[in-house]
Amino acid sequence: MDAAQVAEVLAQPLSRELMASEIPARLAYTGLDGAPRAIPIGFGLDGSTIVMWTVPTSAKVKALQVNPQVAITIDTQGFPPNVLLVRGTVELALVDGIPHGYVEAARKVVPADQMEGWEAGVRGLYEQMTVITMTPTWAKLIDFENTLPKAVADLVAERGDPR
Repeated sequence: MDAAQVAEVLAQPLSRELMASEIPARLAYTGLDGAPRAIPIGFGLDGSTIVMWTVPTSAKVKALQVNPQVAITIDTQGFPPNVLLVRGTVELALVDGIPHGYVEAARKVVPADQMEGWEAGVRGLYEQMTVITMTPTWAKLIDFENTLPKAVADLVAERGDPR
């Protein structure tokens, strides 16, 4: 998939809605032991990249330094499910203090009346953070109305749409 195709998927209204929602991304990566990991993580957008943040000493930082290939999913619980799948590579950067994007991403989930206290606590806790910047190399949006997982689409093509 080329960059223009990825950008086209990420620019779709439902993709933008999912990325702006309160739903955390689920980040999948390979641990140092070679086993898969999947974790919920806050995220934001910076142009064509997806940005996440973490503690510099976290296990994921060590693992991502060895293998920067990742995938994320942002999905809903309602019916029909909406799913944004993105694969790519990450770059890591150690920064002093709390990145602005981390605070802004938290606004999606921290209630407004608790934001000031949350932010003060975070600023008092972290001297540094690791910024994880994902460059998407593949993306797919599944809404189960217009787009389906490939295996389901293949069955529909073979047997017809049962709706």
